Amino acid sequence: MPAIERPLPPYMQVIAHIRAQIENAELRPGDMVPSDRQIAEEYGISRATAQKVLTSLKAEGLVETVQGVGTRVRTLSSKLHHTGRDRAASVRRTGRIYSPGEYAKILVAEVTQPPADVATALGLSTDAPAIRRLRVTYNPQDQVVSASTSWYDAALAEAAPRLLEAERIPEGSWAYLEAQTGIHAVYGKDAITARLATAEERELLGLPDPSAVKQSVTVLRDGENVVVEYGVSVNNGERESIYEYELD
Repeated sequence: MPAIERPLPPYMQVIAHIRAQIENAELRPGDMVPSDRQIAEEYGISRATAQKVLTSLKAEGLVETVQGVGTRVRTLSSKLHHTGRDRAASVRRTGRIYSPGEYAKILVAEVTQPPADVATALGLSTDAPAIRRLRVTYNPQDQVVSASTSWYDAALAEAAPRLLEAERIPEGSWAYLEAQTGIHAVYGKDAITARLATAEERELLGLPDPSAVKQSVTVLRDGENVVVEYGVSVNNGERESIYEYELD
């Protein structure tokens, strides 16, 4: 029986456990999710709390209620925007960066001159090179949902040569970097804004001109506050971000 731990409230722990089962493909689209009665019995929580769990999972778009049948895992929505935090949490929980059915194509993996803001974030001099990885992510319906660029100090190429290969790294670039170098990301920050898409972004995402996009800039740092990865992800402005948090 899964153990309930503190300090997170029990219902949030249960949500995290069921969410991880869905992301791990232990529960697949169409599979039935335990009823509120079953959840209450399995986790030792009240029916009211179990109902709160199912309500939250529905709000996240992970499950749906079928009249006369029960609650089942739904096909992951292309409208859901996964932030850097979501990706990092997925790596920590599952060892994979993408949800079931999602996949990415790496379009560019190179050493190049970074923009000034990237160089500053990585602590590089103005003429120092950086590793750039450009990818496009697709949903289970093979629709483009986002385009993202990850930046790393070029000095890491020798220890982590796969960063310069235009091939997917299933566990995620920074998780691979951790395994190769021992540099451990412990802190992340996402800054999300809306703006007009550039010509390149419109082409990658298949958007008309003009189009708005949601931009998420993710910075991952190690225990010494050194930037491990600087990433910029864009998607069309129709995708939603969902955050769950506690109020004291």
